[in-house]
Amino acid sequence: MTELIFGILNKVGFTHPLHPALTHIPMGMVMGAFFFGLAAVVFNNSDFTRTARHCVGLGLIFILPTMITGYFDWQHSYDGEWEFLIILKIILAFVLAGLLGTVFKLGSNEDANPKVLFIVYVLCLMCAVGLGFSGGELVFG
Repeated sequence: MTELIFGILNKVGFTHPLHPALTHIPMGMVMGAFFFGLAAVVFNNSDFTRTARHCVGLGLIFILPTMITGYFDWQHSYDGEWEFLIILKIILAFVLAGLLGTVFKLGSNEDANPKVLFIVYVLCLMCAVGLGFSGGELVFG
C-alpha cells in the first residue's frame, strides 16, 4: 500500500516525504499550548487556559495523520527497518498522544488547576522536543 501511495504521488511530481508536511501542526500546537499555559499561570487568566486547550485540541486532530504519514515514510524510506530512533519516535508519539488526550480531558473541567495543566504541557513539550530531535537525527544524522 505504501508503494502504491508513493507511486501515485511520484507520477504527479510529488517526490517528497509526507510526514514533514504534517509534523509542524501538532508540534506547533504543543508549543502553543505550553506558552499559553505558561501565560495562564503567570497572569492567572482563564482566557489563556482556554486558548491552550484549543491548541491541544488541534494538536490532537492532527497527531494521528502525522503518525500515519510517519509510518508510510518509514516504510518507504527505511524499508520498515527497526532501529533505536524509530522505536523511540513511535514510543514518544504514543506518549504524546496520550498526554494530549489527558490534558484535553483535564482542561474540559472549568475548575481545572492551570498549574496542573501546565505540568502536563511541559511533559508534552518534552515529548515534542524528543520527537523533533530523533527525527532530525534520522534525516540528517
